[in-house]
Amino acid sequence: MSHKRSHILSVGTAVPDRILANKDFESFLDTTDEWITTRTGIRRRHVYEPGKAEPAFELGARAASRALANARLSPSDIDGIICATFTPDYLFPSTACCIARSLGIKGACAFDLSAACAGFVYGLSVAQSLILSGQCRRIILVGVEIISRTLDWSDRSTAILFGDGAGAVVIGESDDGGRGILSTCCMSDAALGDILTLPLWGEKRFMRMKGSEVFKHAVRMMGNVVVKALAHSGLSCGDVDVFIPHQANMRIIISLAAHLGIPLEKVVTNLDEYGNTSSASIPLALEDAWKSGRIRDGSVVAFTALGGGVAYGSAVVRF
Repeated sequence: MSHKRSHILSVGTAVPDRILANKDFESFLDTTDEWITTRTGIRRRHVYEPGKAEPAFELGARAASRALANARLSPSDIDGIICATFTPDYLFPSTACCIARSLGIKGACAFDLSAACAGFVYGLSVAQSLILSGQCRRIILVGVEIISRTLDWSDRSTAILFGDGAGAVVIGESDDGGRGILSTCCMSDAALGDILTLPLWGEKRFMRMKGSEVFKHAVRMMGNVVVKALAHSGLSCGDVDVFIPHQANMRIIISLAAHLGIPLEKVVTNLDEYGNTSSASIPLALEDAWKSGRIRDGSVVAFTALGGGVAYGSAVVRF
C-alpha cells in the first residue's frame, strides 16, 4: 500500500538585472571588496535601483511562472499559493493573492507567511500539511524579497549583505511513498527576537541586526533542527547527499557543515552571486543544484534556515 507524500515538482527563480558588486560600496561606505568577501563570502548581489523596484508580487509571479513552466503545469492546475516574505507590497491584499491575480489563478487558497529568512522552510511545512490533509493537490510556494528597500545604506553591517530575489517551487501530491518531503521541523526562540528586527511603523523603518549574536546562535540552532528533521525521517547526517542551507554568510555555512559532519562538497552555496536573499535564498540555491545535475533521482536533500523571530527550521526531501 502506497503512502501519500508531497513532492517538489519544479523550481523557478527571478532576480533584478541590476548588479551591485562589492567594489561599488567603496564609494559610500568604509569598506573594501576584500573586506566584504573575506568576512561574508559575498562578491555581488542583484538589487533594484533605489525607488525603482518593481512590486514584490510581480517578481514573485515571474519566479512562479517559471516554476509552473518547468513542471509543465498551467495556472488552472494550482489550488494553493503560499508566499513567504517580509517585504510585502501591502499588509493586505496578501502578496500571494496578488501573485494569484497576476498568474490568472482563481479559487485557490492564498496567503502570506512571515518567518523572515526561515520563511521558505516554514512554507514547505505548511504546504506539506495542506496536501496531506487533502485540502490542496498542487501548491506554489514562493519566497520573494525586495530587501533593498528595507536597508539603511549607511549601515555597513546590513547594507553589504542583502540582495533582492524570488524563488518558487511547485509542490504536488505523490503516491510514491519513498520520495517527496520526508519531514519538516520548525522551531523558534522568541527570547532572541531583538537580534534581527525590522519595524513596521515609525520613522526608522530599517533592518537592524546584531551580527555577532546571529552568528553565535545560528550554527547551533540550525544544526539542532537539521538533526531533528533527519531523525524524524529515520536518517542521519551521513545519509544527506546534498545540503542546502540558507545563504546568509559563508563562515556560518562552513561552521554549520563542520558541526554536522557534512563534507563541503555536499554543500550548495551561491551567496557569492546573490548575497542574502532571505526566503528566496534556498530556492535560488536549489535551482542551481538542480540545473547543474547535483540533484538526481533518489538524492536526499536537507534544507535549513534561521531568520528573525528567531524562527528556524529544516526540511528533508528525497528527490
